[in-house]
Amino acid sequence: MNNLKTSDFFYELPQELIAQSPAEPRDSSRMLVYHRNTDQIEHRHFSDLTDYLKAGDLLVVNNTKVIPARIYGHRNSGGKVEFLLHKRLSLTDWEVLAKPARKAMSGQIIEFSPQLSAQVLSCGEDGARIVRFDFHGVFEDILSSLGEMPLPHYIHEPLKDATRYQTVYAKNSGSCAAPTAGLHFTNELLQKIENNGIETVEVTLDVGLGTFRPVKTDTLSEHKMHSEAYSISAETAEKINRAKEEGRRVIAVGTTSVRVLESAANEHGKLCEKSESTDIFIYPPYKFKVVDALITNFHLPESTLIMLVSAFLGRDKTLSLYDTAVKEKYRFFSFGDSCLFI
Repeated sequence: MNNLKTSDFFYELPQELIAQSPAEPRDSSRMLVYHRNTDQIEHRHFSDLTDYLKAGDLLVVNNTKVIPARIYGHRNSGGKVEFLLHKRLSLTDWEVLAKPARKAMSGQIIEFSPQLSAQVLSCGEDGARIVRFDFHGVFEDILSSLGEMPLPHYIHEPLKDATRYQTVYAKNSGSCAAPTAGLHFTNELLQKIENNGIETVEVTLDVGLGTFRPVKTDTLSEHKMHSEAYSISAETAEKINRAKEEGRRVIAVGTTSVRVLESAANEHGKLCEKSESTDIFIYPPYKFKVVDALITNFHLPESTLIMLVSAFLGRDKTLSLYDTAVKEKYRFFSFGDSCLFI
């Protein structure tokens, strides 16, 4: 299993199954439910989630908030340049993805507005740049007025309501992509979950550029993940530890929540307060230390996310479930339908 190839995680997906807009209302999306102990599949809707949760379960959600991270500027010569903000390095310095990269070389000044410009400090691979912003006013306010929601490349329709690329519990700004498994929740559903004796706790992982990038190496062992900042509070860690000790299920909402839990846990599965960065790459075989069940969307072929799901379910079972989802015409990717693996 250690010699797994990237091509081992490919599947055929008709273009028409790539969701171009979110379901309305949020919890009306479909939900493929897979019972690992019985190998049973059910086809439901996300609003039915409480049918599969029981009192004492602990839901873990990622409360990161997407910033309007895509901004458009130009060089003095007039050439247009697009920046996708990835990671804040200091008050003024960011790691960004520049497009076209050839128009953002070291020393180049990019003008975005009378209040905002940037100088390219260094160049990395695939358009990655370290830049220093010069701004007049509050950077976040300027970004809010200039920036666009950084929708993935496979979504071609404009987003009419920017809040639909945020979870209803989004709080901590810092992501350039949404933790999309959480997009299905409504405030009403969360209240119903709480009323049923199911606790919800929050962690934060700022979703970075790795979400936009395919695995380009032939084998999984050669791939290097981008580092992403995460945090888990002492209170959240204590609640999860208690749930595990009492034999209650810890259900991760999304692969980003999984990455926080599995990064923060020690070899015995114990958690403590942490604010660090993680480049954890979860793929088969992997022994999960914390996560007992998973809510997630359908992920791109040959992506690190389908590899994580394959670590949880097994590669063959994952591809079999995806094949079923294609036949049943589920909607795929960020604005697509959901899966519950229990």
